[in-house]
Amino acid sequence: MIKMLLCSAATAALMTAGAVAHDGAHMSVSAAATHATSVQAEAEQTETERLYAFFQEAFMDEVSRSPQTQTYLGMIADTEAYGQWDDMSEAAQIENYERGQRRTEQMQAEFDRDALTDAGKVSYDFAIQIAENDARQFEVRDSRYVFSPMGDAVSSLTTFLINNHRVDAPEHAQAYVSRLEGIGTVIDTLSAQAEERAENGVTLPLFAYPRLTAAAQSQLTGAPFQEGEEDSALFADFKSKVDALDIDDAAKAELIMAAEDALLNVYVPAMERYMAALDRMEAISDDRAGVWKLPNGEAAYAASLAQFTTIPEMTAEQIHERGLSEVERIHGEMREIMAEVGFEGSLQDFFAYMRTAEQFQLPNTPEGRQEYLDRATAVIADVMEVAPAYFDTLPEAELEVRAVEPWREATATGAFYNQPALDGSRPGYYYVNLSQMQDNPTYLLESLSLHEGAPGHHFQIALTQELENVPMFQRFAWNSAYGEGWALYTEWLGKEMGFYEDPYSDFGRLSYEVFRAVRLVVDTGIHHYQWTREQAIDYMLENTPMTEGDITPEVERYIVWPGQAVSYKTGMMFIQDLLFRAQDELGDDFTWGGFHDAVLTAGPLPLPMLEERVNAWIDSVKAG
Repeated sequence: MIKMLLCSAATAALMTAGAVAHDGAHMSVSAAATHATSVQAEAEQTETERLYAFFQEAFMDEVSRSPQTQTYLGMIADTEAYGQWDDMSEAAQIENYERGQRRTEQMQAEFDRDALTDAGKVSYDFAIQIAENDARQFEVRDSRYVFSPMGDAVSSLTTFLINNHRVDAPEHAQAYVSRLEGIGTVIDTLSAQAEERAENGVTLPLFAYPRLTAAAQSQLTGAPFQEGEEDSALFADFKSKVDALDIDDAAKAELIMAAEDALLNVYVPAMERYMAALDRMEAISDDRAGVWKLPNGEAAYAASLAQFTTIPEMTAEQIHERGLSEVERIHGEMREIMAEVGFEGSLQDFFAYMRTAEQFQLPNTPEGRQEYLDRATAVIADVMEVAPAYFDTLPEAELEVRAVEPWREATATGAFYNQPALDGSRPGYYYVNLSQMQDNPTYLLESLSLHEGAPGHHFQIALTQELENVPMFQRFAWNSAYGEGWALYTEWLGKEMGFYEDPYSDFGRLSYEVFRAVRLVVDTGIHHYQWTREQAIDYMLENTPMTEGDITPEVERYIVWPGQAVSYKTGMMFIQDLLFRAQDELGDDFTWGGFHDAVLTAGPLPLPMLEERVNAWIDSVKAG
């Protein structure tokens, strides 16, 4: 699930922040104590405000260096920057990393952590955690893929223009044209990096290259690339945005002609060079799956696990064994549902039935796709009705369910979430890939909608963006164990909220949970125990009810995105453990809204820091 969370911005931008916090002083009974406490609180506020001002200055500096971040944030006043792309060069990446590390060192030298408020200490510690992770990833950067079917870097340029580049005035349209004129440099820069790494042994498995090529070719389908055809995705987007402008037809035609010229004379040649580079890399690749085959592969996988779990000491062996245990437990709950619906046969027989039963299939037609979207939208509406009983703080941003556009169906996952614009000009989008309706059985719809929409990613991401007294890097940072762990936790929470009344839908919830438990086994199997692609597919077919059409791209995803798949179940179990601890310790004083505020209102914290925050909330409730 791809989150468009300032993904093109420099990592150093996460070492930045936003609004100044204002914490009230605690007043004691005696006048002397009151005075002392006030003086201490004033000192704490001053140090915290100073820290947040430091973060804010750093944030604005990083934003000024990243035209794409400015666009994500809705900052389009600087029309020159609005027509530019970020610098993707190796030199820029190194400079961004070193600048972030220097800022962390400066922060540690200039600020007294003990003098900060509790909120300030969280921000301070979070900034250090980010810098430490950046350092781990920087050490193994040469073992990373530049291109992969997951997070396709070239397709993301098209997605960026369509979803984020607003055209509210003629100069915005000209900025769009400028980006089209500069897109070749970006594609060539990335292609050169990928080829250099491939020559050093960092190659994708063979299955990946045709998928990338197909995605590139799909973006060159339609006008102006093919005469007499419907407009391509990019051309249609530009024309629709220009057509909405309040300018005369001649001015519109001039802008459209300029875009067409850039598409034909810049974009097409760059895409052809990109596809030729893919062919050259494919020629020196092989079918081995795991990153163990890459230079420094063992260290690269360890760094990936540390990044995606946020627990550096967690080993591949521990994750693998935890996965095996969870698969066995969830299978037991699945057998209880089999008995409830009166199914006779083995668990694998029930899996086969669920994969093929017509009662769970919608037609593979436009009408069937629309019905799916309508049902998912209805689930979201039902969630919003009951949410106030479980959440004290709700996001203000709207949520919209969308089908993945045809031009990126080939490289898109089954479903994902895109965050809303910071200025409220764009809602959050819950995307579903409906290219093959047989891969979208209705018994999974309820659970998927909770995960990708509400109260899953939308509540976590949109709400975090809307926090007022939290530094910007906490509002826009992303860590998968927290974000994906939260979303999977909300699938389980849905049962507490009154969903899954149909036992088959509840089986769908368990299907997704076992899917995530199996990922613990398969990801470590591929990258640590050197499983083949076929071994991983066979294991998932044996232990989940997912279709082979769904499983195959999932396994291929794990192969090209090492470590990410373990984040879901790791984060879910961590949040559940915190919940059960809070319920046990607080008893009747436990509130869902209070617990969820503790989890959601400080940004996507690394799991050990989240534990500290929840423990502090438990202590505060106990203290009254």
